[in-house]
Amino acid sequence: MEDIKSVGSKINEVLKKHGVEKAQFWVTQKETHEFNVDGGEFSLFRTLYDNGLALTVYHHNKKGSASTNKLTDADLEAAVEGAVTSAESGIADEAYDIAPKQENQCFHDNGYEPDIDRLFERMQELMADIRERHPKIMVQQLIVSHEKVHSLYQNTNGTECETFKGKYSVSLMFAGHEGDLTTSFFGSGVMTDNLDRRFIELGSLESQLKDAEAQLVTVPFEGKFEGVIVLTPDSLGSLLYSIIGNFASDGVILEKTSLWLNKLNEKVADERLTISMKPSDSRIVNKGHVTADGFLEEDYDLIKDGVLKSFMLSLYVANKSGFERAKNTSFSVVIEGGTTPYAEILKGIRKGLIVGRFSGGQPGTNGDFSGVAKNSFLVEDGKITGAVSETMISGNLADMLLNLVDISKETVADGGSVLPYIAFDKVVISGK
Repeated sequence: MEDIKSVGSKINEVLKKHGVEKAQFWVTQKETHEFNVDGGEFSLFRTLYDNGLALTVYHHNKKGSASTNKLTDADLEAAVEGAVTSAESGIADEAYDIAPKQENQCFHDNGYEPDIDRLFERMQELMADIRERHPKIMVQQLIVSHEKVHSLYQNTNGTECETFKGKYSVSLMFAGHEGDLTTSFFGSGVMTDNLDRRFIELGSLESQLKDAEAQLVTVPFEGKFEGVIVLTPDSLGSLLYSIIGNFASDGVILEKTSLWLNKLNEKVADERLTISMKPSDSRIVNKGHVTADGFLEEDYDLIKDGVLKSFMLSLYVANKSGFERAKNTSFSVVIEGGTTPYAEILKGIRKGLIVGRFSGGQPGTNGDFSGVAKNSFLVEDGKITGAVSETMISGNLADMLLNLVDISKETVADGGSVLPYIAFDKVVISGK
């Protein structure tokens, strides 16, 4: 495998030959070791090797991109030619740019070199733990892997960032099964940079296995009321993605459709809520070090004590809109836990719903949402009274952030985020 810096030097030579004014590129070399379990039985071990180049050029204020998974001289030449051709057919825009010269860095993250034997042992241990602790669980597929990535970022302003990082991943597909009763399939996953703990103890794996067993007997929910929903860390993560997309992302700021467009440094959420993007956090495994535009990544708060502090903008949209760019482009969301234990939050709910997963369409530009509450449990007078099916929830994302009931003391770190349980009031819960 060719030295990654030699590849970078060749790309720069070809860029100069074509007279490219500005460019940036990522070269990656990846090695993946993967174990598969299908139907409860070990079925596959394989090792995969991948190379990649992702190139963006800015020529006469026009943008062009190209990519390839081959790094021969001919393929590098073809990639640059393709990106230049793409730029020539584009529309000029002075907002296109790359980061100025940054301090050159070399990052060595934890978990770069794999322990394959120990990984196999942990996989077998997880299967044994599931059989012993959760006998009503049927595992359809389990994939455990280690991904080792050596990457190089360079731009024509002279920035170079080299990264060595690795991660272990667990991906589990399962269902509850007892006699003639079965549930729909559940999916769960987690990332880690070490093999110090049993896999079943990581992230929300165990709690999701318990929920699947509890979902074997559900009752259709009947009626309609306005009450409290409790979002698990898994469902909270997906909802945060919708909130950011609707109110703080490139598209809605560029098109000026965001409800938060004129609310920087104003209250948009309960003062107990702080949403941070923290790729440097020790609990984040899949770390980012350089942004999509070539800046060295820094942590930042999207919302601090309920106040909107930043949008999640690329350099291009920042230049177009006049707002500041985001200090990182990693979706490494961290919401620290509150002071109230999860069990105590439930005790304070007169009538509400625990939502393990939400399935719905894209929320409206005003934040209105509606969809099906999956893996959900009814809470009445402070107690979980059972699993329910055919349950809808609807409300408004912006209003919901202001109607926060409480944040749990407990948090779940799955390698990509750190999130608590959060209860929100004034959400419409309806059934048949």
